[in-house]
Amino acid sequence: MAENASNRKRLPLLNQVYLCYSRLIPNHMYEFFFWQSIGFIGGVIYCSFFEWTLHKYVMHKNLSFFPYPFKAHAVTHHGIFKSDHTYHIQDEKDQPTVPMAWWNAPAMWLMHIPAILLLQHFVGHFILCGVLLAMIGYYAAYEYIHWCMHVPKKRNVERSGIFFRLNGHHLLHHRYMGKNLNVVLPLADLMLGTLVPRSPISFAQAQGPSVPDVQPRTKTPAATQCPVH
Repeated sequence: MAENASNRKRLPLLNQVYLCYSRLIPNHMYEFFFWQSIGFIGGVIYCSFFEWTLHKYVMHKNLSFFPYPFKAHAVTHHGIFKSDHTYHIQDEKDQPTVPMAWWNAPAMWLMHIPAILLLQHFVGHFILCGVLLAMIGYYAAYEYIHWCMHVPKKRNVERSGIFFRLNGHHLLHHRYMGKNLNVVLPLADLMLGTLVPRSPISFAQAQGPSVPDVQPRTKTPAATQCPVH
């Protein structure tokens, strides 16, 4: 008995989780669900870094061969929605500038399928469903959260602590476009050095029940104030 316990401790964490799955789910199903779960978790983490990269190097960079994302996002969206009261929609006709174009999602999903299949080949297990589910869920979360941020309606989600914090995170992105590039999961911002929890200088920020105070904790003399680059 003691020897079995010792062996379990020596098992890698992944194997221990795998064994737990095998006891909860019928034999012919547990391997499928286990690897889809691994694909889903890995997919969510990947999506945070993909969102960061797309936002920084495509949506905020005027690419000569593909200027559409920059014009639609950095010019139009940020031109309408700033970090002051205009962070919240002021004119109903501007609603179409909040979400991405309808074709963006299927284009990004289809673009990733060859890479997922290649990764699946090296992993040696079927993970396509889990990864795609993560990507679809992440994109849906992005669009819905982003919509609620700019078109607030006192929805239930807007009363949550998570939304409150993410809203402040995104508000600061509209103040400093090179920072806080994640909307859904700021993991990439944290890991890649673009996370700004508060503004280093005072500014006239948006107000509302679901908008946190992102002003500096202590007032900095105007002569020593430095903007975030």
